[in-house]
Amino acid sequence: MTGGPATFQLLASWTFEQPVLETRMPQKTAKRPASFPPPSPSLTVTRKQGREESGKGEDTAGPPNSRKSKGATCDDDTVVTALELPSAELTPAMQAYFDKCAEKLGFIPNVLKAYAFDMPKLEAFVALYNDLMLAPSGLSKLEREMIAVAVSSHNRCYYCLVAHGAAVRSLADDPVLGELIVMNYRAARLDRRQRAMLDFAVKLTAQPWEIEEGDRSALREAGFTDRDIWDIAAVAGFFNMSNRVASATDMRPNSAYHGQKRE
Repeated sequence: MTGGPATFQLLASWTFEQPVLETRMPQKTAKRPASFPPPSPSLTVTRKQGREESGKGEDTAGPPNSRKSKGATCDDDTVVTALELPSAELTPAMQAYFDKCAEKLGFIPNVLKAYAFDMPKLEAFVALYNDLMLAPSGLSKLEREMIAVAVSSHNRCYYCLVAHGAAVRSLADDPVLGELIVMNYRAARLDRRQRAMLDFAVKLTAQPWEIEEGDRSALREAGFTDRDIWDIAAVAGFFNMSNRVASATDMRPNSAYHGQKRE
């Protein structure tokens, strides 16, 4: 991040492109000018509204296997979570960020819609995500996405496996690698550095109390600096949090992710 606490560098890169949008956020939430575009209707859809808009009259609440709608991803682009949390008014900075996502990606990632009920939470999530996943680091963007998928695989987080599995497939230009890490990263033919990185991230996820100096030494021997070790831990910690929030709310990934970079 640059420019002090009042400035966020917003990077709309929730798949494999990293277009940059720099904008200044006010210290306090500003009132939207009368001419400012209203939030997209898709941001305020609740499960009840989703049923009414689809005209199906079917109950889409509850676990996916209990839904009556046809198709594995039916309603996932309109009914984002299992919670009734209508969207708040977007700040100008967040509206610009959403617009940039729509322009560059062709859609607004559902995780952003899910957080849009509370602007401070949305802004904090976006800022932390962009700092961890896109800011300069000794870890490549692919390596950070690999951590996201390996952690999410251990936690069986549907949203993150779909969304970040697509990112791994694209950044690696290897659809099979993305699937291997989703299923079991140990089955992938990773180099020593990547294997040590994922071993550490998954151990930190599964048995954090067992991390000791030997684990950090193994990362150093694989070529990671102490700053890199911090970044590995920070990315793993972020996705452990995100996995739990996504699972708790039945957050649904955008249907577009499923087909990305399959060939």
